[in-house]
Formats: sequence, C-alpha cells, structure tokens
Amino acid sequence: MAIFTHVVLGANDLDKSRKFYDAALGALGINNLGPFGDKAFLYGKDSPEFLITKPANGQAACHANGGTLGFVATTRDAVHKFHAAGLANGGTDEGQPGPRTFTPTAYAAYLRDPCGNKICAYCFAPA
Repeated sequence: MAIFTHVVLGANDLDKSRKFYDAALGALGINNLGPFGDKAFLYGKDSPEFLITKPANGQAACHANGGTLGFVATTRDAVHKFHAAGLANGGTDEGQPGPRTFTPTAYAAYLRDPCGNKICAYCFAPA
C-alpha cells in the first residue's frame, strides 16, 4: 500500500467480520495478524495495513455510500477464491468475478462484508 499507513473499516459484529475477512483476504495471501486490543483485528502480509474495528465512539459502524476498498490479487484464480470465500463466510455479492472494461487486463470481483462495506479484489496480470 504505497500511499497509506493503514486502512480501517468498522464492524458491528467483530466475530462475524473476522470470519469473513479471514476467509476472503486469506484467499489473497493476506493474514489475520491477531487482535488489536479487544475491539479490532489487524491484517497484512508482513505488517498491519488493514484493520476491522468496533467504532471508538461506541456508535454503530456504517458503510460509505460510493466507497470501495480494493485488494491486490496476483492471479485471476485468487479473485475467484476471494469471492467464493467471502460469500461462504457472510458476505454478499456486489459483482461476480470477471473482466472489467477500463483496462485490457483488469479482472475483479466485488463483495459486501457483513457490515455492508464494499470491497473488491483486482488482478491486472494477463490471462
């Protein structure tokens, strides 16, 4: 993540969200690096870059209208695994795996997490 120190998404049910992200991000080689206190989980490859957390203000987490968080997939197969794992673990479909028209090699899938946040996985490698 070249321009971010980290990204955070809110979760109302931390266990449900952890199960979803463990599966969907695990399919991309992104690991659950463990809890961050009792209200968050850290994800990354070598260091924490993505967190799911209960909002610090105690109010309900909500998703952004128009916001999407994209994760790198190294292969098109990984895009399919991400999508299938997310659906099997409480996510909902927001766009089936397949080519995207804005670049010749774009291949992606979109999901909503258990809290309604929209995420995607993109592969730009040639078929």
